[in-house]
Amino acid sequence: DLFGTADKLVLNILVLGVALLLGAAIGLLGRRSITAARIAFTAVGAVALLAALRDPLVDPLLALVSVALASGTAAVMLPWLLARIPEPRSTVAEMPNWGRRRFLGSALGVAAAAAASGAVGRLLLDRRAAQAASLPPVPEPGATAAPIPSGAELNVEGISPLVTPTADFYRIDTALLVPHVDVSGWTVSVTGMVDRPFSIGYQELLAMPLVEQYVTIACVSNEVGGGLVGNALWRGVRLRDLLDRAGVRAGATQVVGRSVDGWTAGFPTAWLDEADREALVAVAMNGKALPPEHGFPARLIVPGLYGYVSATKWLKEINLTTLEAFDAYWVPLGWAKEAPILTQSRIDVPRDGAGADAGQVAVAGVAWAPDRGIRAVELQVDGGPWQPAEIGAAISDATWVQWLFRWDATPGQHRLSVRATDGTGEVQTDRVTEPAPDGARGHHTITVDVRG
Repeated sequence: DLFGTADKLVLNILVLGVALLLGAAIGLLGRRSITAARIAFTAVGAVALLAALRDPLVDPLLALVSVALASGTAAVMLPWLLARIPEPRSTVAEMPNWGRRRFLGSALGVAAAAAASGAVGRLLLDRRAAQAASLPPVPEPGATAAPIPSGAELNVEGISPLVTPTADFYRIDTALLVPHVDVSGWTVSVTGMVDRPFSIGYQELLAMPLVEQYVTIACVSNEVGGGLVGNALWRGVRLRDLLDRAGVRAGATQVVGRSVDGWTAGFPTAWLDEADREALVAVAMNGKALPPEHGFPARLIVPGLYGYVSATKWLKEINLTTLEAFDAYWVPLGWAKEAPILTQSRIDVPRDGAGADAGQVAVAGVAWAPDRGIRAVELQVDGGPWQPAEIGAAISDATWVQWLFRWDATPGQHRLSVRATDGTGEVQTDRVTEPAPDGARGHHTITVDVRG
């Protein structure tokens, strides 16, 4: 709530700050008793080791060696640093105080060496992960997505692209560090209320029939007018194919995706009942293998549902259970258990608070209601009547559309609001709600200063 998408950066800074304070406290303890300080370092190392072993991706031997080296180095370096602290004098200190300078220089040198060691270690881990992920391109799909229809993309500068570039696609993770999965030992399992549970490796998954489709996904924490939404071309295996192979038992009412780091998301099995609602175990995004940041080697993409109940990245398990038997990660934290994406629209241009010259001004943006589609988009100026906007051709009901309104702007300050109507005829509500527990509501409204 407070830090938004910077929450992990703030948490990492907080962790670093606490670690520095803890190190300072152990240093003061060491001035009285080196033995007590070494015991403290060992205790901190033990806590670190226990924390590391809770991560399914951590190599236990590597974690043990890392903690032993860190604790051992600390136990050796602390007496060396303490020996360099100048003794207090009863007389006036010499000028300059070379003893203090020598201690500060040594302390800074140790800090720099520690930081460099951490950076090198992270570099080596990333390089190892990159080598593990250097696989041949994902095979071409047997069923390709329909071409983007003529008239889908509106030629308006500043409007969100119809297909979001992978590098610009939003990310919301609970992982502080992006999991890097070695696919040589990776499998995804179908378990729970099934007749034939099984596991499948990466190459076997790629050998199954692959399909492509454009799907717009959104984060439930997206504010009205926010950017936590994007549209991409996803390639993968039909989730139905995997479930059919496993044989889902009668009574299974929830599909739970589990990540390699233990994170879970769950949605009703009934969501898959409609034949044209095609959920995927996706292995590629915008024509290339999933990058680690977006879930390599595989993730779930379920049209029409917010990501926190469906879009499991770094997929490890698909478990069939009941809605009553299991609550996924975010549900006990106060978010809704069932979360269809709300009908939403956004003004991309002009920006809120921007200036414009009097005359015709292009007001444009995107609207989405996957997988119901968008029937209409309307703009309101200064609380006046709602006026229809031009809508680009839709790729499918599962994707957003671009829209454009040619506004005859007069001098002064104006308020512009947008609303959409989905394919079922439901009009986007003006009732304002917070994102929790099931998505933000309201009309995106901006202010524009028009020059005469």
